[in-house]
Amino acid sequence: MRKIVLNLAMSLDGYICDEAGGFDWILGQDDRTLDTDNKFDFDAFLDSVDTIVMGSLAYEDCILSGLESFDNHHKIVATTRQLTPFKNTEFISGDIVSQIKELSGEVGKDIWLFGGSGLTDHFVKADAIDQYIIAIIPTILGEGRRLFNSNYGKIDLHLDQVNLDDGITILTYTKR
Repeated sequence: MRKIVLNLAMSLDGYICDEAGGFDWILGQDDRTLDTDNKFDFDAFLDSVDTIVMGSLAYEDCILSGLESFDNHHKIVATTRQLTPFKNTEFISGDIVSQIKELSGEVGKDIWLFGGSGLTDHFVKADAIDQYIIAIIPTILGEGRRLFNSNYGKIDLHLDQVNLDDGITILTYTKR
């Protein structure tokens, strides 16, 4: 069965992008003193997924940023707005969690949940995320778009892996 994987970077204070939707703050600290031997391999992660689920704001941010690395992946955008379709993009609305859970039962690679709290909140509340990969960037933004909101039920997680690379801590959890 395909896993639904939430994989995002966030500032130490919980933001995934700045107020303008920018990602230019996602940088290391230029000090590798504490780096772990094992590194998170983003390219291998990208190869492990064939579908990327995102909200409309994340989609627009990615298109404006020119993230061509997503071109060969099936992109599902949860939105009720009319957006410009780009290569391998599908727009859906309604009960996004049920639609993606149904997709996870089909044959294929894992599904990457890529988006802010407007999208991820539904999955967290439904306890539908199989794996959480969270990179904590050594920056405090003070404002922007949050990764998590509140009012969730308790979800117990198991820490599977910790990677430290240039001050960026990458935590990988699965549900207990």
